[in-house]
Amino acid sequence: MAENSSLFPTYLIALFIMSRLISTIGYRVRDDHEAIRLASTDYGHIHSENPAAVLYPSSIHDISSLIKFANNVSVPFGVAAKGQGHSTRGQAMAHNGVVVEMSSLRNQHGSSGVEVVSTTSKDDVTVYYAEVGGEQLWVDVLHATLEHGLSPVTWTDYLYLTVGGTLSNAGIGGQTFRFGPQISNVYEMDVVTGEGDFVTCSPNNNAELFYGVLGGLGQFGVISRARIALEPAPKRVKWVRMLYSDFSAFSRDQERLISINGRQQSNALDYLEGSLLINQGPPDNWRASSFFPQTSHKKIISKVNKHGIIYCLEVVKYYDHQTESTVDKEVQNLLNGLNYLPGFKFENDASYVEFLNRVRSGELKLQSEGLWDVPHPWLNLFIPKSRIADFDQGVFRDIVLKRNITTGPVLVYPMNRSKWNEKMSAVVPEEDVFYTVGFLHATGFDEWKAFDEQNKEILEFCVKAGIDVKQYLPDHKTQQGWMKHFGSKWKTFEKRKALFDPKRILSPGQRIFQIQE
Repeated sequence: MAENSSLFPTYLIALFIMSRLISTIGYRVRDDHEAIRLASTDYGHIHSENPAAVLYPSSIHDISSLIKFANNVSVPFGVAAKGQGHSTRGQAMAHNGVVVEMSSLRNQHGSSGVEVVSTTSKDDVTVYYAEVGGEQLWVDVLHATLEHGLSPVTWTDYLYLTVGGTLSNAGIGGQTFRFGPQISNVYEMDVVTGEGDFVTCSPNNNAELFYGVLGGLGQFGVISRARIALEPAPKRVKWVRMLYSDFSAFSRDQERLISINGRQQSNALDYLEGSLLINQGPPDNWRASSFFPQTSHKKIISKVNKHGIIYCLEVVKYYDHQTESTVDKEVQNLLNGLNYLPGFKFENDASYVEFLNRVRSGELKLQSEGLWDVPHPWLNLFIPKSRIADFDQGVFRDIVLKRNITTGPVLVYPMNRSKWNEKMSAVVPEEDVFYTVGFLHATGFDEWKAFDEQNKEILEFCVKAGIDVKQYLPDHKTQQGWMKHFGSKWKTFEKRKALFDPKRILSPGQRIFQIQE
């Protein structure tokens, strides 16, 4: 009886929200079982929260109306914008609130959600950009801009994510060391604030909102449009992987390569990432299947068995018909003097699109095997350069190897802090160079807790060792945890919340603030 009575207020809240919403916004609001089920799960398949309803907007006006309504009822409720639902800890959920299914706008807009524009600056330089709906997928942005011979310059490894979703976090990948995260390549945005206001913002216009929203975890507004920087697109890529048994050589070579990082520097790499090869199956994984030649698998696995961990440095240089005759020499010059294992350098040549969309084939394979929609207890960290060797020994060697459960990709590669804008909400370590480390676990439904225990052990090690890590795609359980995460930015973050979402209704799934009644 007690269990039923505790559910009764929740039912009344849902009924009240639905009845009022339908009269205000109409048929675009759903509370049927299927709509609620889809909105109560995410890529992580670990956390679940049922909303009272789901909005399938046909325009930005629908989102604005919903947020204004949520502010003006006697008991405000949470509103969460959901793109592809690629979060892993319920960040895009809204318990007893309303989830906004942003893909509905994509269905309305179609290809018109991406518009390519060229203009001339005061210095008589041609500037290219794309006007992109926040609901658009990056893979569609890629194809739409390539029709004009152009492309964004910085990417996430996986392209089937929404523009609004990655800009709410940062958007990082192998191009970040040189071109910065995706949030560093935005000129302007349209945002629906936490009060339902439609605001255009840029570094020179409503700058506080602009910098707050970029990396702001959805706390200050819903991104409805972003103006993304474009550059002439290459045609193909030279793609190289080198293997190391010594972490110090691996990290030293990475740091040397990312020190050449000017946006217009022709002798710089265009992409750099690193990863671990651990004794769990073949050297290729779902993120970039079939890179290593089959004839080399045996000798690679032998090295992994001998050393426990082999470190893989992955680099790419773009080229087109103008640089086709020189690209091999440029790559050779960049890689001269690196200390990888002799005989363990592997090269591929691929189209630009094939390289950028490399994860898709692995995804489709996993989907066909029923292994995509499974728990993903991910952990993504930023580690100061000065402590990365300690992290290698204390985590990779003393935790990951000893537990021997890690099966998914483990990424480790450096970035330059100078490519990040300190005014934005995203948080990175204080040092000039820091590493991103990503444990991209995929598990069975009865196994994910063991990986979560490993994640906790890793975080506890960092605390005990005094390593000032920052979580990327953060998940903190207390406000004290969030205050520590944001550090010196917390007061600004709190101030922006009061300014743009005073009732604290946006993105409640992040669990940073409590809704203000």
